[in-house]
Amino acid sequence: MSKIEEKSKEVKKDSKENIEKDHIIEKKDKEIHKKDEEKDIVPIKIKSKKYNIIIAIIIILIAFIVIFSTIFSIINITNSKMMKGISIGGVNVSNLSKEDAENTLKEIYNAKAEKQIYLTNGDFETTVSYESLEVEYQIENAIKKAYNIGRTGNIFKDNFEILKSMIFKNNIEIEATIDTEMVNQISQNINNNITGAVEQSSYYIDGDKLIITSGKEGLKVDEEQLLANIYTILTQEENETRQTIEIPTQIVKPDKIDIDQIYKEVHKEPQDAYYTTNPFTIHPEVNGVDFDLELARNMLEEEKEEYEIALIITQPEKTIKDLGTEAFPDKLSTYSSKYAESNVNRTTNLKLASQKINGTILLPGEEFSYNKVVGERTIQAGYKEASVYSNGQVVNGLGGGICQISSTLYNAVIMANLEVTDRRNHQFIAPYVPAGQDATVVYGSQDFKFVNTRSYPIRLEATVSNGIATISVWGIKEETEYEVSFETKNIATISYTTQYIEDPNLPVGQQVVVQSGSNGRKVEAYKVVKLNGQIVSKTLLSKDSYNPMKKIVRVGTGQ
Repeated sequence: MSKIEEKSKEVKKDSKENIEKDHIIEKKDKEIHKKDEEKDIVPIKIKSKKYNIIIAIIIILIAFIVIFSTIFSIINITNSKMMKGISIGGVNVSNLSKEDAENTLKEIYNAKAEKQIYLTNGDFETTVSYESLEVEYQIENAIKKAYNIGRTGNIFKDNFEILKSMIFKNNIEIEATIDTEMVNQISQNINNNITGAVEQSSYYIDGDKLIITSGKEGLKVDEEQLLANIYTILTQEENETRQTIEIPTQIVKPDKIDIDQIYKEVHKEPQDAYYTTNPFTIHPEVNGVDFDLELARNMLEEEKEEYEIALIITQPEKTIKDLGTEAFPDKLSTYSSKYAESNVNRTTNLKLASQKINGTILLPGEEFSYNKVVGERTIQAGYKEASVYSNGQVVNGLGGGICQISSTLYNAVIMANLEVTDRRNHQFIAPYVPAGQDATVVYGSQDFKFVNTRSYPIRLEATVSNGIATISVWGIKEETEYEVSFETKNIATISYTTQYIEDPNLPVGQQVVVQSGSNGRKVEAYKVVKLNGQIVSKTLLSKDSYNPMKKIVRVGTGQ
């Protein structure tokens, strides 16, 4: 055998051996792989079994929840009463019908109408009743909200809300609405009476002098915050019998003196009296009034409480007397109020104020300002200490009584069918005019203003004598002249309270009434206009709230 053949046989032999080895290795690999697969099959089968059990449990739970929710929902659908755990305004109404819940709440909230809110600031205190605020609780809306809990139509959502109310409770707040204009009135009354109130800059004419007062920095009621505090009191659960609000105030500076505006209002060119025909009308003379504006500007650069500026008065050449006729032939209105002539100081104040007003002429469209005509009430001007209202009591104050003149004027103005542009009622009912027919004034704070809205000039005539203060409006009657009167409607009566003060100077048990109490009131005042006895219009003039005047009694504690 050749070497090549031998070599070929060896190669074939090696190849055969290699193939056999590969087969053995492949066989072993298959056996190993098969064993591994058998090992993996066992946990997969176990996991699959557990997964199926979990799925089954979940399905059972879901089915249970659905069945339970359906049954729970069906039970509650047939329930016509409030759900458990529901309260309205802090009052538990669980298991009550809508009608029973409404009756329960109205009984509670109607009783609140008799309550008062005490407003305090230092020594100052005033009150406001729920009734005068015209508080209205939205009970029906709250009941509707409460009743709809658990009744939206979504089973799961309803059941969740019901269970939540049962476990954690659910309180529906009752919203309240009030007469916000009354809060504005209360705020202004407080500003007029509070100690340290801001005093606004103003001016008035005294003879041939222009007096400008710079005002004083001071307190002013934060009306927005006061309103918010009142709403809080009205809607909160009551824990105390006395509901008190500390009057929120802010320190404000008086308005800056606008000398250019003052000049515009004061400056007048002299005008002779004259008359026109068709229709015949008398136009009264007008005194020329002027002052050195540049000098006034320089004076105001110096900080002072009061500035006195000389006026240049120019008399017209022709007066009404020169025309030989009467410019104000018709009495358009007149109103009188009584006063105690024996009270010398108060009588003096009434006379001083009326003298300032007497003879005032207003052209058509011209505005009258009580404070600018009467001026600041000072000792230098001759005013005396007399009775005024302060913090629920009658005390002495400079210029006491002049509000009787402004109130008398207010009535005459309304009856002359003139337009009132600024007016506030007193904090307490004034004894000299009916409630709703008064006009308070405070220099630097509260004015009384009206405009001559008639076609012709008017003249004011004011007298104070023999216990009667009278103001009349004179002018020329219009082609159609109306009869105007007041009509007042009592909205609420606010009962007064009694304050007892211990007095060691009185024997034990003895009582002395220092001040008689009087009820407060809330009224609506209407302007009634008639023509030939028939009512043409009836217009609301104001809604006025008057605080009750507390009764003060001294109680003896001495031996």
